[in-house]
Amino acid sequence: MADDPLATERLILRPPVAEDLPWVLEHMNTDSVMRHLAGVRAPEMMAESLADDIAAFHSGGHQRWTVWLRDGETRVGRCGLFHVRSPAAPKALQGQRENGWTFAEPHWGHGYATEAARAVIAYAFDELALPVLYSQTSDSNAASTRMMQRLGFTARPELGYHDPDYPPEDNPTTVWSMDAPA
Repeated sequence: MADDPLATERLILRPPVAEDLPWVLEHMNTDSVMRHLAGVRAPEMMAESLADDIAAFHSGGHQRWTVWLRDGETRVGRCGLFHVRSPAAPKALQGQRENGWTFAEPHWGHGYATEAARAVIAYAFDELALPVLYSQTSDSNAASTRMMQRLGFTARPELGYHDPDYPPEDNPTTVWSMDAPA
């Protein structure tokens, strides 16, 4: 089931493949996209991260889909389910599943991130039967904060924390949650 693509009205979310690397390096590892994710990374780090994504996707770990337009030719972003791993996160949050996304700058403002995130949220609740899903950002990332609100996440200030892996302007980490539909 996890290897099957997810589809929306305008998008196809496919499992990551090694052939995504040139696109990831050119369109995702940019100052604008990585601004709230601790900055641009060395190409070797991005290659290692993609290899980890591929391995994890197929072994029950985190799942980060590559998001394509329905034309099947245009990649627009990445969206997925992760395990909160930061040692700085409160114990109650560590290991929990979170929804996250990054999209190439030319594709901002088209609603693709919201559409992809909704597909992943549905997968998390319908296929994985998760009871709750989290999402994280910082107040400095106003676009992601607005998107979390639009998606129906609820702010959880009691779970917020300072993450030393991020610069001061991207702290504290703000935490949001969404319960599975009844």
